[in-house]
Amino acid sequence: MSSEYYHTKESVEEYIKLAEDVNGAVIINKLTPYLKEDDSILEIGSGPGTDWEILSKRFNVTGSDFSEEFLIKLRESYPNEKFLRLDATTLDTTQKFECIYSNKVLHHLSDEELIASINRQYELLNDKGIVCHTFWRGEGTENFKGMFVNYHEKANLKEVFSPQFEILDIDYYDEFEENDSILLIGRKK
Repeated sequence: MSSEYYHTKESVEEYIKLAEDVNGAVIINKLTPYLKEDDSILEIGSGPGTDWEILSKRFNVTGSDFSEEFLIKLRESYPNEKFLRLDATTLDTTQKFECIYSNKVLHHLSDEELIASINRQYELLNDKGIVCHTFWRGEGTENFKGMFVNYHEKANLKEVFSPQFEILDIDYYDEFEENDSILLIGRKK
């Protein structure tokens, strides 16, 4: 469910301003105990690079985005680093990783696309690899500024991840409002 929002310079600049005070440090702190220093991580949806920068201080991170506009900015800011143009559903790469990470990206996928993404992530992870993803909490879907948003609850996330992943942590956390977000960490079975 590709969103056109992230594909213009104006919308990318708007998003960067909107998210300038937001980063995944709390999430990354919860993820870190499951990984070793220099483990390989694929970040799905690197956007402006805020979480990529935090992750790359400890891990070997390959960033990605589907938006060419974000990729241009990322490659300008970090010219010696790896950034791939990847669709979050198909994840068309042959590289393998110890961890796949996203912060508020997979909620742009329909239920069917999310399942396809989870299946593909399973294929891209090394044995006992880790997934770490965050989602907006709620029910139903909406179109917000041209962006498709698919809300989730713990129960449906457990249902779609559990066939391939042992759920290590799933919990609510606060981003803008109390318990408005869900963090899921899982290990490849």
